[in-house]
Amino acid sequence: MADSSRLSPMMFPVGGGLILNKSNFVVPPGAALELENFEPDTGGGYRRINGYEKWASAIVPFTAASTEPVLMSALYGTEVIAARGESVYRSTSASNTLSGALTDAATTVTVASTTGFSATGTIIIGAEQITYTGLTATTFTGCTRGANSTTAAAHSATDLVYQTWTAIDSGRTGALKYTFRRINFSGTELIAFADGANNASYWNGTSITDVNGANAPSDPHYISVFKNTGFYAGMSSNPQEVIFTAPLTLDDFSAANGAGSFFIDSPVTGMIVFRDSLFIFSANRIHKLTGNSQADYQIVPVTREIGCRNGWTIKEFAGDVVFLGPDGLRTIAGTDKIGDVDLGTISKPIQELFQNRVDVNDFDAVVIPNKTQYRIMFNNIDTPAVTTSGVICVRTQEGYEFATTKGLRTSCSDSEVHNGEVFILHGDYNGYVYRDEQGSTFDGETILGRYRSPDLTAGDPGVRKAFQRVIINYAPEGVVNSDLFLRYDYESAQSPRPEAYPFDSTKVAALYGIGLYGVVTYGGQTDPLVRQPVEGSGFSVALRVVDSGVSAPYSLKGFQLEYTTAARR
Repeated sequence: MADSSRLSPMMFPVGGGLILNKSNFVVPPGAALELENFEPDTGGGYRRINGYEKWASAIVPFTAASTEPVLMSALYGTEVIAARGESVYRSTSASNTLSGALTDAATTVTVASTTGFSATGTIIIGAEQITYTGLTATTFTGCTRGANSTTAAAHSATDLVYQTWTAIDSGRTGALKYTFRRINFSGTELIAFADGANNASYWNGTSITDVNGANAPSDPHYISVFKNTGFYAGMSSNPQEVIFTAPLTLDDFSAANGAGSFFIDSPVTGMIVFRDSLFIFSANRIHKLTGNSQADYQIVPVTREIGCRNGWTIKEFAGDVVFLGPDGLRTIAGTDKIGDVDLGTISKPIQELFQNRVDVNDFDAVVIPNKTQYRIMFNNIDTPAVTTSGVICVRTQEGYEFATTKGLRTSCSDSEVHNGEVFILHGDYNGYVYRDEQGSTFDGETILGRYRSPDLTAGDPGVRKAFQRVIINYAPEGVVNSDLFLRYDYESAQSPRPEAYPFDSTKVAALYGIGLYGVVTYGGQTDPLVRQPVEGSGFSVALRVVDSGVSAPYSLKGFQLEYTTAARR
């Protein structure tokens, strides 16, 4: 290596996210030309994303075909409400082990603990399903063996016992993707849902109630609650109509009690409550409903130029509302000055990723509130999960920053905080429900993180540089397996292409406050830097980081390249 006293440093922190709408020559050094399965960190840098794990080991039962997608995955207390085919199910994620051997005729099942299991339901041991009608602290009682066309069998002590899905509603013929809302009018939490083909319904933890009767919408697709009043839209017979209930109800449509309806000038594609208004979207219009009741409701046009292509992309996010417009992601931002709204496009840096996305029904979106993060997935039942892509949007102090996902395919999603804990859920096209932000794999599949810097010239593209060392500033949260690549002169075939320089968590200990307690070891080495000798020369250089195996999440914070200069070309 050259004399270190003669080396010139080129240092840059990473940040700014993925930028695809600018020339490589003007993209800031810390931004990225490729940022896959990394998330911009609100504290700076890029962090490899977490994985996901199955919520329940059992598949959500299917009605007709094993390829039916999950149409709803919603947290309700400590359970998940899931819809697939013609039925709606509930399940906890609970599991435990048998306390002793179990015969094939026993009607009481003893386990180490029943904590987390539903009061009634179905459990699975091996290939056998067992329904039960009650439980104690350590037993399931009133058991029916060999339920759901399985075979009663003997089981060994310590065999795994886990909760399966229990049907709570059926006969929902032709159901489409569900919308749902958690509601509490009178001390009992309800979850109301609509599927665009059947009556809306709500679950109170014990029973299902269908929303029907006089003046009730027959097949709403969208449901919302505004001013303690239920709102329904997306009916096939009147797609421009919005029907609302009497206050404090979901199923009273009597005008005498305050219920009614109104029409907007185009078919509804979604609704959301935001800043004391109910925003109603169509494909090329946005309206808002203000007021407190039938007596003073007012429908105010927001814009007749821009609408929402997909109602499941409408999310409250970072003090605003994000939705998929005709030209990418847009927001509704409040302005105190005129008391109205401004509309703004936020996805310009990655606009090309939204082009040629024809089937808008396959979009799905979720918010991760503790990371100020919005994700939108470009799903398709015919596209393998491993190649399915999406976009991550993070609101940082500098504005909106973007990255992409690959390998995350969701048919439906939910985000909810329960007892202070954030739950991110998604269903897939193969019938499972997963909890996101868990583990270091996609349910056992390796997460492949990729980062590529712009082409760096140290301010002078006319001078050849001989690179001697790269210093990587990163924070591992466990075992990391990743490679660093250097590519010279815009990856020209005539330029040197050094082999990968592996780096992993054995080369650096985590800094206190960056690593996760219980995952990495604090103390010892406190230098978060990996010093890697490199070789090669060029007028420009680009850095690539690619995961080479299963890795725990880690954060890239910045780089320093050290080089000597040669003659100008």
